[in-house]
Amino acid sequence: METFEALMELHRGPVERFVRWKLPVRADAEDVLQEVWLTAYRSFGTLREPEHFKAWVLRIAQNKCADWFRQQAQRMELPLEQAAEQRICAGRLGPRSGTAVSETLELLGDKEKQILYLYYWKQLPQAEIAAQLHIPQGTVKSRLYAAKASFRRYYTGRIPEAIPNKQKNGGNSMSKLPDYLPAYTIEPDPRPPFAVRCEEVMGWFIVPKPGEKLTWAFYDQPDGRCTGHMELKVTGKAEVHGIEGVEIRALEYSRAKDPADSEEAIERLFIAQLTDTHTRYLAESHTENGVRKCFTFLDGDAFLKNWGFGEDNCGFETDLRAKGLILCDGNTLTAPAGEETLDVTGRYTVTLNGTAHDCICLTDVESYEESVVAQQYINAEGHTVLWRRFNRNDWHFSRYGKLWTELLPDSERITVNGETYVHWYDCVTDLFV
Repeated sequence: METFEALMELHRGPVERFVRWKLPVRADAEDVLQEVWLTAYRSFGTLREPEHFKAWVLRIAQNKCADWFRQQAQRMELPLEQAAEQRICAGRLGPRSGTAVSETLELLGDKEKQILYLYYWKQLPQAEIAAQLHIPQGTVKSRLYAAKASFRRYYTGRIPEAIPNKQKNGGNSMSKLPDYLPAYTIEPDPRPPFAVRCEEVMGWFIVPKPGEKLTWAFYDQPDGRCTGHMELKVTGKAEVHGIEGVEIRALEYSRAKDPADSEEAIERLFIAQLTDTHTRYLAESHTENGVRKCFTFLDGDAFLKNWGFGEDNCGFETDLRAKGLILCDGNTLTAPAGEETLDVTGRYTVTLNGTAHDCICLTDVESYEESVVAQQYINAEGHTVLWRRFNRNDWHFSRYGKLWTELLPDSERITVNGETYVHWYDCVTDLFV
């Protein structure tokens, strides 16, 4: 096994370039680098695969830079710590609540970030900022005013929903998936759940292999109306930070009650990887407010909260079997308290569109978000037949103003560790409908 010192010397250059790019003031960068290498040394025993040392230590560097900015942000005269205000953003299991500070800062332009940094964090007078940037002092004043206004306007809770990239050509897709979800039943099977290999990327159902393509749709409960569908296609091989995967192009189409009101496609790109044991997301890209946003697994919370999973973002296990972590008694579940848990919770016959499918149920208790539970019914070939999402009764109450038992009084309910969760929507693919 290679020693820490040898690996450190091998990868010192990229780490130093990364930190100095993030923190252009050399003294600040040197302080953070010392913390990076100290943390890496102390944690080296937890690194299971030395060949991944570069990605691992760059992740530490990313986190340390984020910590530095967070500490500096406490000195800003802006509401950066009111993290209770949240907005809805996309993630691997559909809509989720986002973090206020990081998402707001991401929406600012480079010049706005620069002026806020120099004035609030470095506490430089406007005259010195003007000298450093080679611009008139009046321009500094106007930029600072505009940057503060932008932050307050975009700050979570006041920001309008992001405007993603829309395909200008092609209009609405002619999906073969029906406008209403066919009736289905889920019957418990007394036999033990079978073990199965499922190679799908979590939440988006496509297998990250060349040539794969898939269409799937959302169906709101309790009426089962389709509110949108996704068309996904693996477009080729890709690489992120030296790790090979494939690129997946996803087009999202909304379905309004009046087809004339439906929007054109929203595009999102993924890079995902399938190994012998796991499948995981490596990168995600979309357009927001006219700006192309790209996030990789090294980008800390900006990526991991929405797309990451597992220790060091190892991903989702492909070989599924019951582990006994979640106990299921009808619609009552018991899971380890305070833990994110994913486990096979039983065997069921799912009859969908007139066809019966022998399935296991993979239950996800809050691994994605603390108030979300998902049930994924997977057949013996490793394909998702039916996916169901449940929201905790108070999920995003500040946004909707009602409990989910009030919003969807006729939807199915389950109980997890004494808490009520309400059935929000289902997803099915064109493999089974």
